[in-house]
Amino acid sequence: VQLQASGGGLVQAGGSLRLSCSASGRTSSSWSMGWFRQAPGKEREFVAAIRWPYGNTLYADSMKGRVTISRDNARNTANLQMNSLKPDDTALYYCAVSISRHSVWSQDYRYWGQGTQVTVSS
Repeated sequence: VQLQASGGGLVQAGGSLRLSCSASGRTSSSWSMGWFRQAPGKEREFVAAIRWPYGNTLYADSMKGRVTISRDNARNTANLQMNSLKPDDTALYYCAVSISRHSVWSQDYRYWGQGTQVTVSS
């Protein structure tokens, strides 16, 4: 499975960004795409995930109400809409695929994209 993330950039505090991640290659009949982020000097943390084929979602408590994950089934793409961004949201955002559990844990995700940088200025 290959993942291609896009949509990062520089935004002012309070602004919005939409990240997208497309998966190509063989997945499975049931799989999840998750978004994680890692800021300099910090551990990687879970943001949100969505499950194929039923669309079940998971969100980090710290992000609930500010992010929405959605999917384009035909394109095997997950989109992460982020609103009311804060400088603390500055990080490298990664998408990843789990072919096992629908999970908030990075160790359950086998395939990882290259990351897209999100920078929020104050």
